[in-house]
Amino acid sequence: MVHANSLFATCGTTIFETMSRLANTHDAVNLGQGFPEGLEPAALVDHLAQCARSGPHQYPSMMGTPSLRQAVAAHEAHYWGTDARPDEVMVTSGATEALAACLFGLIEPGDEVVLIEPLYDSYLPIVRRAGGVPKLVRIEPPHWELPREALAAAFGPRTRLMLLNTPTNPCGKVFDADEMAFVAQLLERHDAIAICDEVYEHLTFDGRRHLSLATLPGMRGRTVKVGSAGKIFSLTGWKVGWVVAEAELLAPIAKAHQYLTFTTAPALQETVAWGLGHLRDYVEGLAGVLERRRDRLAAGLVRAGFDVLPTGGSYFLTADFGGLGFNGDDMTFCRHITQAAGVAAIPVSAFYQGAAPSHFARFCFAKTDDAIDRATGRLEKFFKG
Repeated sequence: MVHANSLFATCGTTIFETMSRLANTHDAVNLGQGFPEGLEPAALVDHLAQCARSGPHQYPSMMGTPSLRQAVAAHEAHYWGTDARPDEVMVTSGATEALAACLFGLIEPGDEVVLIEPLYDSYLPIVRRAGGVPKLVRIEPPHWELPREALAAAFGPRTRLMLLNTPTNPCGKVFDADEMAFVAQLLERHDAIAICDEVYEHLTFDGRRHLSLATLPGMRGRTVKVGSAGKIFSLTGWKVGWVVAEAELLAPIAKAHQYLTFTTAPALQETVAWGLGHLRDYVEGLAGVLERRRDRLAAGLVRAGFDVLPTGGSYFLTADFGGLGFNGDDMTFCRHITQAAGVAAIPVSAFYQGAAPSHFARFCFAKTDDAIDRATGRLEKFFKG
């Protein structure tokens, strides 16, 4: 008899893996899983080949190579005006590992963690395995407004931290300065910490600008920032991320990290360090490319009969299929269009706990124009005939 951990034994296969497998089975255009296509910077890939040939090939420091830690600190200073030092940076094997290290290192069993739904699906299992008690607050379509009264009520004497994602996955909301100031007030009032998942920091649209919580007065010592080279350079398979925090916060996170992945491939670290220093034009131009792809996908979905919600950032847009006359929930709908129309999407309810909005689907627009056109053409033909 197999004795499995009770928390993970009850977890199903992630919705992204489920829908990607279904897409492969039915030769569908996969607009479900958030991996970009046709956006990889060739110079960075070439530089990786050079680093792989030249080495070194052994374990680097668990904190990361000096060059990458310095490059991340410089990146923070250049774009967000923070004064983070290289010794306040720790490199991780992707942002998800960074989140796990943060939660394992910072909370005790029984500590409460405030989270905003809809949320990335790894958050809750990690919080619960670390012994945290999730306190969930919802933003909902179509406007994704922050419910300030509910958020304030979620904080209490046992609140240890808040996990804040902006720009958000899945809904693409970018929290504005007024909303971030409200969050900062709650953190100060309750002496809490914020883990800020900012992997889409450079992917904001229509003139919006990402605001890093650490830049607000009094927040530097309360903020742990998680970043991702995979999102910055459209190379998600490289799995290079980082944590930026003051020394007092970073120390327990590093102790957790050393027993997770310990370190990350040195060639990847050296390549990302080079990219952060040499490919700013790429970094600063990517949002414009993705904004055009967002608009291309949105226009095609509208032609097919969807109502597309505004998207301020990230790789994703949300579409309401209520006007298509489909009789079923969003999970059924996404399976249906994958199998019958040849286009894969993700049900938005998968990002909520319990009863949730049931007529919205998330589509990824970080795809080639050809993939977007094939997908929207298939949907228009399927729903409009």
